[in-house]
Amino acid sequence: MTVTARRTVDDTPAPTRPRPAARVGYGTLLRTPGARRFLLPAFAARLPFAMLSLGIVLLVRDTYGSYGTAGAVAAVSAVAQAFVGPQTGRLADRYGQAAVLVPSVLVHAASVGALIALALGHAPVWTLFLAAAPAGASVPQIGAMVRARWVAKLADSSPGTLNTAFAFESVTDELTFVIGPVLATAVATGLSPATGLVAEAALTVVGGLAFAAQRGTAPARHPHEPGVRRVSALASPGVRLLAAAFLGVGTVFGAMQVSVTAFAEAAGQPGASGTVYGVFAGGSMLAGVLYGMVAWRRSARQRMLGSYALLVLGCSTLWAMPGLTALALAGLVCGLAIAPTLITGYTLVETLVPDGAKTEAFTWLTGAIGLGLAAGSTVAGRLIDGHGPSAGFLVPVTGAGLGLVALVVLRRLLVAPATPGTPGRPSRTVAQSAAPAQLVGAAKG
Repeated sequence: MTVTARRTVDDTPAPTRPRPAARVGYGTLLRTPGARRFLLPAFAARLPFAMLSLGIVLLVRDTYGSYGTAGAVAAVSAVAQAFVGPQTGRLADRYGQAAVLVPSVLVHAASVGALIALALGHAPVWTLFLAAAPAGASVPQIGAMVRARWVAKLADSSPGTLNTAFAFESVTDELTFVIGPVLATAVATGLSPATGLVAEAALTVVGGLAFAAQRGTAPARHPHEPGVRRVSALASPGVRLLAAAFLGVGTVFGAMQVSVTAFAEAAGQPGASGTVYGVFAGGSMLAGVLYGMVAWRRSARQRMLGSYALLVLGCSTLWAMPGLTALALAGLVCGLAIAPTLITGYTLVETLVPDGAKTEAFTWLTGAIGLGLAAGSTVAGRLIDGHGPSAGFLVPVTGAGLGLVALVVLRRLLVAPATPGTPGRPSRTVAQSAAPAQLVGAAKG
């Protein structure tokens, strides 16, 4: 909700009645100078994010015969990404995105190649973990970097423009989760599971290097200043709460990948798993498109609580579905709450950190999703091995339910803290001190 201000003679702003942010179309957003040059390679580079975990599950399940083992190896990769990714985001804020991306994609390709060779050679399981860790740690944080570019490009734009940009990015994320699993499954089942991971590594290298080459749209570097203590984005209580909430969303992703794969195989249609998961992601993509077109009157915090509650409700029916068609429909309903939750979370976190920590903050949320994905895939894999495919669907509702409890109990942390200032002036956070007042209004709904 935008806050307008009336200037008096002594230049003291007086707030007037709040009004919703103006709606900004996707066409207007895409006409932002330089946007299309970084968006196309970014899409190719982030597509493997939706392929890596599923590709690992398909390869390890094929070579070792256990969903539990497959989920554990995928979990190691996701955990490594969750903890190392924010550090690469911090380095990108400090040294620039290209300086981090180039070595990351090369390490990723080498690590995935090692994992494939070990799996095909039926090496001890612990060696798979050693290869999966650097493969996950080196996943390029393209989504966070693109969002940081939007923040830099739209700093002087209307509040609705940034909200639309985050909606567009969420839709793009979901599109990758529509195409990625289908592509990974098609290649893995049509050729071989190893080829699926080869395709993932190739896309990472080509897309990552092409994105890194677009230096003209990269945000400004924020090098370390001598004598100034640099604080992590995770020092903000609001960022920590949002990371916990995104952890719950990650359990939905991880458990769905493993559970849908097992459910489809049990139904005698293993090739349908990518399609079912794609329907789930498609529901989120549709919701994201519509969400970005609405001029919202409710605050971002209220929208976050509402969309997260709908996510828990949608996940509560998955375990009871009798067949693939019913599962796809239930997944569609569940997916409708994903994009609104992610869009609102990124909108909120942007207000909680200073300019020099925005990539890191976005990466903590992405990393939290990865960590939740790891936990979800591991627990779901164990439940499937012991109790059948449907048991794996208990994980999404449990993980999302815990995230909702955290949001409801600690929701006050989602309000950006005010810095000391002149009485009567609008409160602004450190993150907002260099941003226009309109951006503050967008963040607060």
